Amino acid sequence: MAKEQIFPEYLELDALNHMSEGCMVEHLGIKFIEIGADYIKATMPVDHRTKQPMGLLHGGASVALAETMGSVGASVCIDMNKQHAVGVEINANHIKSARSGLVTGTAQPIHLGKGTHVWGIEIHNEDKQLVAVSRITMAILDRK
Repeated sequence: MAKEQIFPEYLELDALNHMSEGCMVEHLGIKFIEIGADYIKATMPVDHRTKQPMGLLHGGASVALAETMGSVGASVCIDMNKQHAVGVEINANHIKSARSGLVTGTAQPIHLGKGTHVWGIEIHNEDKQLVAVSRITMAILDRK
């Protein structure tokens, strides 16, 4: 069964990564790597920028990856000339630690409404083990 195409067909990875320049997303090394019919994927290194003092991936860095992915996913599903997406709630469950390498997040919509979006994000390590799960609610607001 084919997945519904939720993103504009002209959307490219370079455009997603360009949106991240000059902000925390770039500082953390987050890179978008794949756009599917109904999902996006991004990676983040587990390094000095994203670890806590005990040498593990910082839970806040996982949440930053999830928030980035949910925000970008929602933003590219709407007409950004008329509306913008803002986060109103995010939660995360940290399942497994990571000490090195890359983690990969996959974001998919759970609900795409006129006024709100809800996105689910799973973060896996390089061995495909689940590191964290997150859910973000985005408000879709009209531009003034």
